[in-house]
Amino acid sequence: MGAVKKEYLPEYTYDDYIHWEGDWELIHGIAYAMAPSPILTHQAIAMLAGTSLTESLKECKNCMVVSEMDYKLADDTIVRPDIALICGQKEGKYIKKSPELIIEIVSPTSAKRDEEIKFDLYEMEKVKYYILLYPEDLKAKIFGLQQNKYEKIVDLLEGSFAFRNLECTAKIDFDFVFERFR
Repeated sequence: MGAVKKEYLPEYTYDDYIHWEGDWELIHGIAYAMAPSPILTHQAIAMLAGTSLTESLKECKNCMVVSEMDYKLADDTIVRPDIALICGQKEGKYIKKSPELIIEIVSPTSAKRDEEIKFDLYEMEKVKYYILLYPEDLKAKIFGLQQNKYEKIVDLLEGSFAFRNLECTAKIDFDFVFERFR
């Protein structure tokens, strides 16, 4: 027997998604189970990156950093970024418009989804910056949207990075994010 053809797979929507138990993402109507609770390093690095980003936004009243919040791109596509910087939205059940930037913490089980599938989704949605953080390597890959395509700006093992052309001034101090794991 060959592989199952896509036309035989059920296609789900947001109305289905909101009733599911557990942690899921929905991409073009296909349900993806999220891995069990991430390892300690993953969680700590996500929190430290979010903290550093939030600290840089002290003067900005229109933007905020959220973690593990659903981002509804379409009725059949809902993802849950590890960290997102959103502007102009004060409430809601999910992120309603393209975040200014998104951070995903990459694990062996999420690598393909983060590096390929979500990369393409966020690029299409015109998320200005996409940051992939690798806990095992203590490295950040930063991509910026240039003429509607992501271009790699830099790989960082240390130092800080200031994000340009955002609604608010924002930066991440990667020394702070990675220091306790070196």
